[in-house]
Amino acid sequence: MADDSSAAPEQELARDLGFLEAYTIGVGTMIGAGIFVLPGIVAENAGPAGMISFLIGGAVSLLTALSLSELATGMPKAGGSYYYVNTALGSFFGSVVGWSMWGGLMFATAFYMLGFGQYLTYFMPLGSTGVAIAALIMAALLVGVNYRGVKETGSLQNLIVILLIGFILVFLAFGVFNIDWDTFRPFNPQGWGAVASTAATVYVTFIGFEVIATSAEEIKNPGRNLPLSMIASVLTPTVFYVLVMLISTGVLPVPELANSYIPVSDVAGTYLGTFGALMMVVGAVLATVSSANASILSAARVNFAMGRDKILTPWLNNIHPDYRTPYRAILVTGAVILGLIALGVGIETLADVASFAYLVTYALVHVSVFVMRRAEPEGYDPDFRLPGLAYPIIPILGFISCIVIVAQMRPLVLMIGGVIVLIGVVWYLAYARTRAEKPSLVGEAIAAEGGRRAPPSGRYRVVIPVANPNTERFLLRLGAAIASGHADKNGQEAELIAVSVIEVPQQTSLQQGIQFEEERVERQRELLENARTMAEDLGVGIRTRAIVGRSVGDAVLNVVQEERASHVVLGWSGQRKRVEHILGTNIDPIVEETACELTLVKKGPEETVGDVVALVGEGPYTRLGAQRASEFAQSDPESDLTLLNVQGPSENGEYDPEEEGRALIESVVKEAGIEQDHTEEVIVTDGDVRETLLNAVQDYDTICVGATRSTAVAQALFGSVPEEIGEKSEGTVALARGALYKPRSVTQGVVDVLST
Repeated sequence: MADDSSAAPEQELARDLGFLEAYTIGVGTMIGAGIFVLPGIVAENAGPAGMISFLIGGAVSLLTALSLSELATGMPKAGGSYYYVNTALGSFFGSVVGWSMWGGLMFATAFYMLGFGQYLTYFMPLGSTGVAIAALIMAALLVGVNYRGVKETGSLQNLIVILLIGFILVFLAFGVFNIDWDTFRPFNPQGWGAVASTAATVYVTFIGFEVIATSAEEIKNPGRNLPLSMIASVLTPTVFYVLVMLISTGVLPVPELANSYIPVSDVAGTYLGTFGALMMVVGAVLATVSSANASILSAARVNFAMGRDKILTPWLNNIHPDYRTPYRAILVTGAVILGLIALGVGIETLADVASFAYLVTYALVHVSVFVMRRAEPEGYDPDFRLPGLAYPIIPILGFISCIVIVAQMRPLVLMIGGVIVLIGVVWYLAYARTRAEKPSLVGEAIAAEGGRRAPPSGRYRVVIPVANPNTERFLLRLGAAIASGHADKNGQEAELIAVSVIEVPQQTSLQQGIQFEEERVERQRELLENARTMAEDLGVGIRTRAIVGRSVGDAVLNVVQEERASHVVLGWSGQRKRVEHILGTNIDPIVEETACELTLVKKGPEETVGDVVALVGEGPYTRLGAQRASEFAQSDPESDLTLLNVQGPSENGEYDPEEEGRALIESVVKEAGIEQDHTEEVIVTDGDVRETLLNAVQDYDTICVGATRSTAVAQALFGSVPEEIGEKSEGTVALARGALYKPRSVTQGVVDVLST
């Protein structure tokens, strides 16, 4: 069978990065522009106590590195902090963090470029306008380089890191013998509040360490090497930053350092002469260009991750046909960077806003650790977990420290940062809310202990909404076949839950609906009485639920949850809608929100199951479609079961299409546990596979097909091929979909906790 979903195996990355390799990746991103640009700003704001600001930044980063280590080994995917927050807290916070990271990287890049321009003043007097022009030219050049794509930059990056570390070590080794301890008086002229607010400014130098977390899939023994490499990559630059600040304020008086465009170069020049000054200028130029380039690359990766999760429009992530780069994302990022420089935003403000954006992100990272620990979603099994008392102390301290630092920021920075966060909120509400697919796990985390949903009882319960007397018996019969099939295999009791809903408008109270809708209430009573009689004939247990509510879909969903249903069988007219609703106003919400297995049935003209065909393809629920066909065929002694596969011709004769089809059918038969006699048919066609498939199924009374999509999408709920079969086939059609992981909402989580 042809289907409209790819079944390519998920690729995995080779784990070839040891501790040293991961450590050097982290250090390479941390030893950058900030160490050359910030000492003057820090000295002006906090005096010699500015070195404490660097210590605070390092401590806050260390807490975040530990939380990130747990999340990264549990969810080793591209996107870093954005991905972790989006997975744990849902697409709303994913949008906030995605926009924050993107904005933070753009502000950081503009900061690096102004630092680049300032260090060029060593060679010529530029003034503030000249510095801005130089920054604009270099920023435009880097955007152009990234637009076209440059290969084999890894070796150059490693060389730059080695040179920078060498320059800093020379600076420290000679500088320690030239400290004038009198310059440290007063040590903290502006007070500890200034030290705390300066920690926010210097945090821009620490935002690169999570690059290790994004490489988690490639790290050997990640439970050990990832946290160790992250801790080491934070501690190393922290020590460097503190020592550089110690020597800078110990060699030059604070006023002189604060007024310098090239602070580290001026410091080195006092005890190493022209050679030392030039060495640090070269280091600063290399560092600012390298950091800016890395930030532009990171911004494109954040854009990709947001686009993958449908928070950003896919238009932004289009790949250039010649250069194979996400050129639109790079151009938009570059335009904002150039705009920030051209508007004359101060270098300190640029650093502060970048820090704000990442502090907000990392605060939510710490919250994500709590959520993932308590929700324990399927597949989350980190190789590294915060040990002993480290959880929950580290996430709590990390969250509080991020918020405290943000609270010390200047009103202007809070305003700009707030605008970035607001953009993320507005974008989610206006665009991403209807497209993004990540639900929040906060509800699961709230109800994790004591309020966790009880597992289903020993009974296999099938919920069947009944509304039409003409289809009621047929749906009950198919539901009984499904329930009995599962009960026989797993030693459970089978039970049907027949549900009838009378829908009452908002303007009418529910009690009024019961009193004044006598005809509908009587029809509901008859439906459910018929259901009980039919169930006795079928030899299966049944309970009935008569409900009066505002929405048929919501009422059925409540029954599914309350009954801990194993399966839902829904009747369907066979008509697909073209606007707003896909299958129907009542059906769509049930299909979208129901977590258990689900079968959608369009009844054909016959009351019997008749000859049954299961369509076998590569879709995720092919096995379920075959199981439904087997269960239906067993419920009718006159039925014959056929498993059908349609193959296109082999390209270049690389394989035999018929053998390929039979092998696929045999594997599905084995997976589905089909033991009764059946026919296997493979059709090889040179024509349109879809049309061949639609023609082939017309010979059968009942057609069973698995959904070709595992989640609801804008175009279809089950996939275009199954729904087209349901629409065009004259016989009975059953579309099967498996159970989905549907986390509780926050409201549901709170209700579950309060109700225990």
